[in-house]
Amino acid sequence: MAPTREQQHWMYRNMVTSRKFEEAIAGIYFEGKTPVFSMADGPIPGEMHLSDGQEPVAVGVCAHLNAGDVVTATHRPHHQAIAKGVDLDKMAAEIFGKKSGLSGGRGGHMHLFDADVNFACSGIIAQGMGPAVGAALSRKMQNKPGVAVAFVGEGAVNQGGWHEAMNLAATWNLPFVCVIEDNAWGISVSKEDSTAISNNAERASAYGMPGVRIADNDPYAIFEAAGEAISRAREGKGPSLIEVETYRLAGHFMGDAEGYRPEGEKDALFEKDPIPKMRANMLADGMASVAELDTIEAEAAARVETAIKFARESADPAPEDALTSVFA
Repeated sequence: MAPTREQQHWMYRNMVTSRKFEEAIAGIYFEGKTPVFSMADGPIPGEMHLSDGQEPVAVGVCAHLNAGDVVTATHRPHHQAIAKGVDLDKMAAEIFGKKSGLSGGRGGHMHLFDADVNFACSGIIAQGMGPAVGAALSRKMQNKPGVAVAFVGEGAVNQGGWHEAMNLAATWNLPFVCVIEDNAWGISVSKEDSTAISNNAERASAYGMPGVRIADNDPYAIFEAAGEAISRAREGKGPSLIEVETYRLAGHFMGDAEGYRPEGEKDALFEKDPIPKMRANMLADGMASVAELDTIEAEAAARVETAIKFARESADPAPEDALTSVFA
């Protein structure tokens, strides 16, 4: 099942919006943090993990979801949040630690939460698995529509919580899909040095569910596989596992020197940048004109600029608010 022309335009728009957003964040992050680096200083405090290169995974899956479906994501969540429809102004404000942010500036970029579109993420590895399986269980128990999707990195499948959640999803035949973003690196540890098998989709057989691996960060193949898995979940046929070979074009975090990468690896990955590849494919297939894609890119840049302006101009939280919305 190939994406329609309209779906491809939506996918490309969200990929470009995500990339423009990451580029804007990257340009701002080091403000106030030099010459002596202090993570707490500047307009964007804390760590920052960018998702440049991983955009196809988010759009290929989220093209099949609606606001009622649940998504949990990782510490590298911006592309998924944007594809799921998280409010971009509030998301930017949250990253800037502002009162107008999704959580009033309390969570930062690794803990985005938007109840309007059922999106959440966490900085803890594999932490989103349990909540996503729980959301799928709640829908089944209440006979409500909707599926839950947990995005995880390839390193998360070595966590006990991942296996426990997969077992429960299969045992209870839940409307759940696990999507593994395999960018080959868990911080600075390669997949081949940390994981016993090269294809994590094979683990699906241990839980009696379908598993598929998508090669080469292909947005069209991701769209097709996700469509099948999500349709299966909606029809009450249980969970599925999808692993995608994707590419982390940035370091693990802002400031990562990436000395662990083999020489030439990064240059080779930039040759596979999925955004120009999809643009070329859409033009070759007659799915868009140059003018249409130029307009999408200009509109995405303007949308990001508006969100960043909103974040910069928003008020800081009041000091006394530090004691609200917390459990005592």
